[in-house]
Order: sequence, then C-alpha cells, then structure tokens
Amino acid sequence: MNKINLDKLTTERRNSETSNLDEMTILEACQKMNQEDQKVAYAVEKEIPSIEKVIEQTIAAFKKGGRLIYLGAGTSGRLGVLDAAECVPTFGVSPEMVVGLIAGGEEAMTVAVEGAEDSLTLGKQDLVDLKLNSNDMVIGIAASGRTPYVIGALDYANELGATTATIACNKDAEISQHASFPIEVDCGPEFLTGSTRLKSGTAQKLILNMISTLSMVGIGKVYNNLMVDVKATNEKLVERSKRIIMQATEADYETAAAAFEEADQNVKLAIVMLLTDSTKGEAQAKLATAQGFVKTALGGEK
Repeated sequence: MNKINLDKLTTERRNSETSNLDEMTILEACQKMNQEDQKVAYAVEKEIPSIEKVIEQTIAAFKKGGRLIYLGAGTSGRLGVLDAAECVPTFGVSPEMVVGLIAGGEEAMTVAVEGAEDSLTLGKQDLVDLKLNSNDMVIGIAASGRTPYVIGALDYANELGATTATIACNKDAEISQHASFPIEVDCGPEFLTGSTRLKSGTAQKLILNMISTLSMVGIGKVYNNLMVDVKATNEKLVERSKRIIMQATEADYETAAAAFEEADQNVKLAIVMLLTDSTKGEAQAKLATAQGFVKTALGGEK
C-alpha cells in the first residue's frame, strides 16, 4: 500500500465551525453538534442513485440464494455487524443470510485489535472462512475509503465473481476502485477532528438502514409497511406480532391472538389465513406460490 496523505481526506480535516470546541459551553457544543449532524441526511440524499443500485443488486443476490456480507474495521465494521444482527429478529432471516465481518473478529467489537485493519489478507481470509461464492453480495465499509482489510476482501470477492459495493465517507475513495457499485458520501469535516464515529458513522448507519430494509422489502419481508416476518423472541415482540396482525387484517385482539398461535407464531401466515379465510395449510400453499409476498398471496401484485 502506498502511504496515504490524510490531509486529502475530508474525514481528517479540521472543522472551522468547532475550532474552539474546548471553550464552548455544553449548550453551545450540543447546538453546534446538532447543526453538524443535520448535514448528514442531506449528504446521504445526494447518493441515493448509487444506493438504489446497491439495493437492486442485493435483492438480486438474495433471489439467487446469496448472502449480504458487510465488512469493515473499527466503527465501520461495528455498524455492519449491528445491521446484520438486527436483520434476524426484524425480518425472520437466518444469521447466515446477512453477515457482518469486522477486522480483528469478535474481540474488535469492544476493543481495538492492533494492525487488523492494515492487513490485505485478513479480509480475504474471513471471506474464505465464510465460503464466499459468486451469488453473494459483499459491501465494504470504510469512512476513510482506504482500509486495506476491506480492499483485500473486495479483491478476493471480485475474483470469485461475487457482486461488490462500498460505502466510503470521502470522494474519490480508494475502495471505490475495488467495487462495482461504490457509494461515496461527503458529510464534511467531523465535529471532532478525525472522529469518524460521528457524522461518518451516522451516514453509514443511514445507508445501511436503507440497504437492509429495502432489500428485505424486495424479497417479500414486508406487507404494506408492516414487518410481517418479525420473530417473536420475547414478550414485547409477541405483543407486537399480534398488533401487526390486527393492523393488517382489522381483526380484534382475540382473533389475532388465536390466528397467531394457530399459525405457529408466524405473523405472515396468520395474516394470509385471516384475509383469505384459509386453513393453515392453504395459506402456506398460497405464500409458497407467491414466493413469500403477502399481496401476491392475496391475489394482487408484488
């Protein structure tokens, strides 16, 4: 790797709006930080056409039986792991369908692992261990846009024919040259110089929210705006599941609760049973034919 001049990176520049941060009152600092944060959504908005392409590719990967694999170092890696973990209860997918990899492994979620992000081979090895294949979607995340761990992994993914995308918080990012579908969001200099867990991290979280949520919409995990594949893994989610059935079908609580249990706590199945007046088996057949899309199972279009 060539030595990188960090002065060229927007994420490393000093923010003229906060040069006297250590002299601000708490109120002044909070107000200024909030003002800086407001810039993030507008920066992400400019990248929506690029984000759209990544979502389309992710849906295509899922439909081929592929996985969505995030990888990054530090904050970027942690955000990918977080987004992957949250897909399991929200959309009822297996932990293997959306995977988050962080340089240095699980230990790096809480403690920095020295040198892990600077290795061109560790990212590749993590993908080898996952048995990466050409049906998978690999998204490298790096605020700086030049993390070797990410670049090595992307190069390996490209060799195998997997689809590759990136999320960087600098324009003309190095990792963009190693992916077919790059996203580059520029939020301006950080509130605290170089602290990319702030605006850059917020931007990455917003983009990851879009990618995972809208990709799940694209494979039938949502009916209207309801998360009908939610897994009821605790009491709160049991009650939320019943409420979703009520909202989707206009059934009363008792009817929704009964259908929920009859459907083996499968929200989507309960909804189709109630809306089509079907038995559990009939509703399962309708959903199978509709590839999991509730509206299609009801006789409409996706």
